[in-house]
Amino acid sequence: MKKIHLFTDGSSLGNPGFGGYCAILKFGKNEKIVSGGELLATNNQMELKAVIEGIKALKEPCFVTVTSDSSYVVKGINEWLKGWVKKEFKNVKNPDLWREYLKVSKPHKVLAIWVKGHSGHKENEKCDTIARGEAEVLQASAKGL
Repeated sequence: MKKIHLFTDGSSLGNPGFGGYCAILKFGKNEKIVSGGELLATNNQMELKAVIEGIKALKEPCFVTVTSDSSYVVKGINEWLKGWVKKEFKNVKNPDLWREYLKVSKPHKVLAIWVKGHSGHKENEKCDTIARGEAEVLQASAKGL
């Protein structure tokens, strides 16, 4: 299996508000950026959406190391998800996104690693800038700018 590094971040202006996400996939010297946004989303939704869209971009089963500044995403993937599935996502926020994550991640082996946000981590900072930019574009568009 190829080893892919997936760096992700999400942004929400207002939380909930205009949302943006970014995923940077790295394989060797190759890099692919996936980004987008939603009109109404929370920060946690955009953090998870970044992971989902990044994994969707993979064309074959891979070992994926997700690097995120979201403890919600990292702990969700590494610790909480099995229990949530057992209880059928009862009282879990964003069950639709977690179910989508399960579906897209099924052929892959995924490990999530937490990094402190806004601490100078190159790819995390880049993802943060792009995700925020996606949210800002939606906000400006909604204001007619």
